[in-house]
Amino acid sequence: MSIKPRRRKCLCCKRAFTPDYRNERHQRYCSDPRCRRISRLASQRRWRRKPENLDLDRGEHQVHRVQEWRQSHPGYWKQKSRSSVESQPIACEPVNPEQRSRNVPGSDLPPLRDVWSLKNPVLVGLISMVTGSTLRDDIDATLRQVVCRGQNILGLEAPETTNAKPCV
Repeated sequence: MSIKPRRRKCLCCKRAFTPDYRNERHQRYCSDPRCRRISRLASQRRWRRKPENLDLDRGEHQVHRVQEWRQSHPGYWKQKSRSSVESQPIACEPVNPEQRSRNVPGSDLPPLRDVWSLKNPVLVGLISMVTGSTLRDDIDATLRQVVCRGQNILGLEAPETTNAKPCV
């Protein structure tokens, strides 16, 4: 029969915890993320205070080691080019004229659900704050203008809008 582990008080949060059976003899902090962070900092502090570790990262030898590493890894710190970070343009799907609503004026832009989801609360909230309206039709109209203006700025033009007048 195994021995029941003793409960201990965490040095950080002062709550009782059961130490892990593999390191029961020296575990002094509970598994809470904040307490684990404090435990790691205390461990590092103890390690750095040992006499043999005081000058571990100082001295002429360490300077040369770092300089050699930098020479063998040129451009490590440089930022990535914009082209590797930018996303690819979204291909717009053609509009199906048979599916247009009779209540909404016609538009040559594709349906917004194909371009951007109105389920994104950040976008809907932002447009609502800018326009001052919470009506879905107003948000829809503003989003169409935003998409059109973005396409004009980026030089993207959907195939179905080639003959349409430019967005204002």
